Amino acid sequence: MTTKSRKQSVEQFKKFVKKHPQLITEVRKGNKGWQELFEDWYLLGENDTIWQKYTENITETEKETEKKEEKKNDFFSQIVTAVKKMDAEQVNHHIHNMSSTIATLQNLVEQFGSKGTGQNNSTGNHPFSFRKD
Repeated sequence: MTTKSRKQSVEQFKKFVKKHPQLITEVRKGNKGWQELFEDWYLLGENDTIWQKYTENITETEKETEKKEEKKNDFFSQIVTAVKKMDAEQVNHHIHNMSSTIATLQNLVEQFGSKGTGQNNSTGNHPFSFRKD
């Protein structure tokens, strides 16, 4: 085989692989090697039944990918729509209310916390108090 015909056959094989991208995953998984695939393609041709399983899987994979992309696009469009519908003043009002509620709760916790420790210190009567002789 001359160098020119080798280059042409390699280019044709590359085009074939682009039509059947599932072959790339087979090689990456380690199930097949590039040399083996090239030899099969060269000897059997592009129209052999051996390549059908790679074309059938492509359509299923493409369908699954399209469904996932549609779900992602749908999710993002819902988020964008929700953000567009938000009123900035209402959001600011709710944040202010939440902030004041948290501040009130912190004050309550501080008050009850100081009373609890204050009572223990003010009583001074420990149930097991011992006197030194």
